[in-house]
Amino acid sequence: MPLQVSDYSWQQTKVAVFISVPLRGVCVRDADVFCTENYLKVNCPPFLFEVFLYAPIDDESSKAKIGNDAIVFTLYKKEAAMWETLSMSGVDKETMQRIREKSILQAQERAKEATEAKAAARREDQKYALNVMMKIEEEERKKIEDMKENERIKATKELEAWKEHQRKAEEQKRIQREEKLHQQEKQIEEERKKLKHKSLTRNSAPRNLATKGRSSENIFFDKLKEDSIPAPRSVGSIKVNFTPRVFPTALRESQVAEEEEWLRKQAEARRAMNTDIPELSDLKEEEKNPEWLKDKGNKLFATENYLAAINAYNLAIRLNNKIPVLYLNRAACHLKLKNLHKAIEDSSKAYRIMKLHLRLIHPTKLYKMMLRRFGI
Repeated sequence: MPLQVSDYSWQQTKVAVFISVPLRGVCVRDADVFCTENYLKVNCPPFLFEVFLYAPIDDESSKAKIGNDAIVFTLYKKEAAMWETLSMSGVDKETMQRIREKSILQAQERAKEATEAKAAARREDQKYALNVMMKIEEEERKKIEDMKENERIKATKELEAWKEHQRKAEEQKRIQREEKLHQQEKQIEEERKKLKHKSLTRNSAPRNLATKGRSSENIFFDKLKEDSIPAPRSVGSIKVNFTPRVFPTALRESQVAEEEEWLRKQAEARRAMNTDIPELSDLKEEEKNPEWLKDKGNKLFATENYLAAINAYNLAIRLNNKIPVLYLNRAACHLKLKNLHKAIEDSSKAYRIMKLHLRLIHPTKLYKMMLRRFGI
C-alpha cells in the first residue's frame, strides 16, 4: 500500500503554480511523474502524490525539478487567475477515476500523435534524401553525357580540320605539278624555236630532211608532253567495318562457340535475377552489372558521398547477394555515417558468406580488414 504524501506546500501567482513535494531519497531514476492539464501524479515507491488540479494548466510548458529529497513543480496556468485551492473540492471516487482515465487517454492520444508525426517526418526525410540522390545521379549522368558530346564535337572538328589540311595539300601539289608542266612546255617551246632557227639557216640541207626533222621534233614534243603529264588520281573513300567483339581478344585468337555459350548463360542468369527488380528497367545494360555498381560505389565513397555509395551497393546486392565485398564496402559507408549497428550487421553478413573459406577469422578482423582497405 503506497504512502500518500500530504505534507506538501504550494504557492501561486496569476500565471503559475509552484508545488514542493518532499520525498525522502528521491532520484530521477526512481520517480515516475505523470501530468496532464487537470491531473498530476508522482509515484516514487513507497510514496505516492496525487492531486486533481483546480483549473487546467499547460502541461507541455510546465516542468519539474528533482533533487534534495524533494520535487518542485512549476505549472503554468492556461488562464491567468488566482486559484482558491490547489485541488478540486468535493470530488468523489467515481469522479477521480473518470479524471484518471481521461488523463491516461489524453496522454495516449498525444503520444500516438507524436509517434505519427515523427514517422511522417521520417518519411519526408527519406523522400527528400531520395529526391536529392536522384537529382545528384541525374546531374552526374547529364555531366557524363555532356562530356561525351563535347568529345564527339571535338573529334568532329579535328576530323574536319584534317580533311581541310589534306585538301589544301592536294591543291598545293596540283599547283606545283601545273607549274612544273608549264615550265617543261616552255623549255620545249624554246628548244623547238632553236631547232627551227637552225633548219632555216642551213639552206644546203635538203627540204625533205627539214620536214623529217620537224616531224621528229613534233614526235619528240608530243612524247615529252605525254610523259610529263601524269594521269589524274581518282578520289574516293574506303569504308572499313570491324566485327563487334565483347571479349578483348582478336577474333582469330578466340573460340567463338565457347564465347557465345558463355554470353548466353550470363544473359539468362541476369534476366532471371532482374525480373523482380523494377528499378532496373531504366538502367543501361552495363549498369545492371554488380561489378559496375561496385566500382561506382567505390568512386562515390572516394568523393565522400556515402549515401549515394550505399544506394549503389544496395542495388548491387539485390542483383547478387553472394559477393562479400559489397557488404564490406557498405559497412564502411555506414561506419563513416556513424551507423554502427548497420556496419556490424553488414560485416557479419560478409563473414557468413566468407566462412566457408575463412572459418577461423573473427568479425573483428574483418572490420580491421575493412578499415585498412578504405584507410579509415
